[in-house]
Amino acid sequence: QVQLVESGGGLVQAGGSLRLSCAASGRTFRSYAMGWFRQAPGKEREFVAVTSWSFGTTYYADYADSVKGRFTISRDDAKNSVYLQMNALKPEDTAVYYCAANRQPNGGRVDREYDYWGQGTQVTVSS
Repeated sequence: QVQLVESGGGLVQAGGSLRLSCAASGRTFRSYAMGWFRQAPGKEREFVAVTSWSFGTTYYADYADSVKGRFTISRDDAKNSVYLQMNALKPEDTAVYYCAANRQPNGGRVDREYDYWGQGTQVTVSS
């Protein structure tokens, strides 16, 4: 069982930055793909970013087109943590952001493939 706890959300003006953190329990964190998803009011949950293994040797990152160039996902396996640095925030980035873990190391963009979820952290970007 893996437990995920997000932090770092808040209220920020458009153009500002926030850094989300996700702390994971469990000794197999390093083998998991770790993703960030978000859900805005009245909308479906959508993929934001993922860090996962490529060919069992190297982490790679993938991003939704809407955040590419503005958001950066990273992980610190020694701390069992994954981060989402969000720059140049826009009002349309307002949502609850969720951290998720996928036991498949090459996990991708599909939320139903993820096995564990955090409780979410609210990000609000004012115009």
